[in-house]
Amino acid sequence: MAFVDELKVHIRAGKGGPGVERFRHEKGKEFAGPSGGDGGRGGSVYVIGSRDLGLLFKYRHETAFSAQDGGAGKKDSLHGANGEDLILKFPLGSILTNLATGKVTHVLSEEKPLLLLKGGDGGFGNEHYKSSIVQAPTRTSPGYPCEEADYYIELQLLVDVGFAGFPNAGKSSLLNVLTNADAKVGAYEFTTLEPNLGAFHGYILADIPGLIEGASEGKGLGHKFLRHINRTKMIAHLISLENEDVLAAYKTIRNELDAHSKELGEKDEIIILTKTDMVSEEVQKAAVKKLSKLKRPVYLMSIYDDASIKVFADAFVKILRDKEKVTEEKGE
Repeated sequence: MAFVDELKVHIRAGKGGPGVERFRHEKGKEFAGPSGGDGGRGGSVYVIGSRDLGLLFKYRHETAFSAQDGGAGKKDSLHGANGEDLILKFPLGSILTNLATGKVTHVLSEEKPLLLLKGGDGGFGNEHYKSSIVQAPTRTSPGYPCEEADYYIELQLLVDVGFAGFPNAGKSSLLNVLTNADAKVGAYEFTTLEPNLGAFHGYILADIPGLIEGASEGKGLGHKFLRHINRTKMIAHLISLENEDVLAAYKTIRNELDAHSKELGEKDEIIILTKTDMVSEEVQKAAVKKLSKLKRPVYLMSIYDDASIKVFADAFVKILRDKEKVTEEKGE
């Protein structure tokens, strides 16, 4: 199934039902007074979050949604039926932008639906217009219009750790080793064309498609996937030891992240040097020493070395739990 992280849709709430003109018919009295009921309220539209990241894919051919219209009023002063509200599910992290007003709605909760569009009120039946002066009104009012709009929907993944780095840095391989993910792996750049997710000790890890210099300006896979790093709680920067200058490789990607969003520069970060099996211990030590000036935790990793995987996994769990504890203490 293809990963869809942006979509345009038209969403409409329900129109209010019209009021009606009716009169009571009693024995010996053909017109005993007005009895036309008011129309029902149109349904409103709510949005709520879901962990199903494939929802936008399912919506790709269904780009118009509407709540139920209110029913017309009835005789004997009966109110028309209210239209049913529509609750739309979107992946957690979705951002809905009203293309007419620019208003933005963030979908961040699975528990509480957010009101997106309000349904129209029902119109008045002729009984509503009865007065001491007008005993038999024929006046009614139509249902009130509803809110509707075209929306641009984009998804920014909500994950605990986002794997960033050059193409073929080993992000997908590491995700597969640490989690139950089955991300595609290949010995060529841009194997990963969409984010992959995996669960690691209750934490969500995301493999962000490979970046290149100029990505923040749209080069390569461009900012299309940079936005998925915006809401990650921590960045794991993967650098392949195949790079002759690991510090330059780090700075290149770091500059792209900073150019995309200043907030990314404030996120916690660790550095993982991958493909240790392809270089000597001297090269590994030199790379660690060169990166030490960044004052970031640096780890050596090979997916073919069970010992290094275990050491890294244990350290990774501790990092995530310590970060979670600090977040709780700050009340964030």
